[in-house]
Amino acid sequence: MLFTLPSLALIGSLLLLPIGQTVYHSFTTWDGITTRWVGASTYSHLFNRPEFTQVLENNALLVLAIPVAILFPLSVAFLINSKIPGWRFFRSVFFLPTAVSWVVIGFIAVRFFADDGILQHLLRGVGLGSLHPNMLSHERTALVAVMITFVWSMFGTNLIIFLAGMSTIDQELYDAAKVDGAGSFTVMLKITIPLLRRFIQFTFIVTLITAFTALFSLIFVMTRGGPGYGTTTLEFFIYEQGFSTGDFGLASTAGVILFIAVAAVSLLQVRLLRTED
Repeated sequence: MLFTLPSLALIGSLLLLPIGQTVYHSFTTWDGITTRWVGASTYSHLFNRPEFTQVLENNALLVLAIPVAILFPLSVAFLINSKIPGWRFFRSVFFLPTAVSWVVIGFIAVRFFADDGILQHLLRGVGLGSLHPNMLSHERTALVAVMITFVWSMFGTNLIIFLAGMSTIDQELYDAAKVDGAGSFTVMLKITIPLLRRFIQFTFIVTLITAFTALFSLIFVMTRGGPGYGTTTLEFFIYEQGFSTGDFGLASTAGVILFIAVAAVSLLQVRLLRTED
């Protein structure tokens, strides 16, 4: 216990204390200097704001992108693990987005999705240039563009995690399955996925936390939360309320809701994937 005191002091001062202060300020009106206790009315006021309802919807839609951000790299990891020709090259290329910062990814996405951007040039090349899909100019399409960019940016990280997990699986299991006549899809469904359950659980939590708390730079560069509140997430909403309007009390309230949302979804996922050791 004596040796853990320095760590406990560091965690308590830099993590637990700020969390406690945020919970306290979520029941107050706070402009960064003066504080006035108003109780739970801050929560009712926040949920009665129509723009906050849209913010919650945006986060819910981001959750729908998480299965894609997991299943897509899982499928590619299975192909690479099968040692297809050029698998070392593809493993390196697919990991590249992980080495790029969110700001750079955001600028690339803007260049890709904007009017007369890369996507428009690709459509012209296949004879569909009349579509003009300026996805960043409309609320729902802008959110779809953010979701696509988010899935792409998480692809390399999840791919490496799955490849690491597959390297721990005994090769004799695959050999026995081939002797029994099992195809590639059956092997993936009956052997790989069950033995990767812990890794799938880990990637879900990492991807979830990223979707809820690490997309600020990406959204700021791509859309600045717009058009309107079309791409404003809880994380971006907290920034706007605190540093744009100066309402740190309301920002703290949204921060508590963000914490509860991430914890609830994480606990639900752990319960669904829980297995006996």
